[in-house]
Amino acid sequence: MHELAVTESLIAAICSQMPDSQVAVVHLEIGKLSGVMPDAVRICFASAGEGTCVAGARLDITEPEGVADCGSCGTSFPAREPLAVCPCGSADVTVSGGTDLTIRAVEITDDP
Repeated sequence: MHELAVTESLIAAICSQMPDSQVAVVHLEIGKLSGVMPDAVRICFASAGEGTCVAGARLDITEPEGVADCGSCGTSFPAREPLAVCPCGSADVTVSGGTDLTIRAVEITDDP
């Protein structure tokens, strides 16, 4: 399960930037075409976060849909798979959305 390594990396990145803060909420964006399973990240977050600045923090995940652009007809369309085919039938397609994994925001608590 690579989601554990992904989650540990996210936690390390957050804690390295906020070593003296206690995080209350982490807002993540995990695109539906990113190859990362949000439910697995949720499961890993609590245990991987123990003893760190994110211990006890809430994890808020949004999952944007995939978007693809056709090089043949110029249409943008929803992509459900990384290897999308345009409704016009062309395979000259570039996936332009839904592939990212991004830390959107981190909220810290006011409690000492």
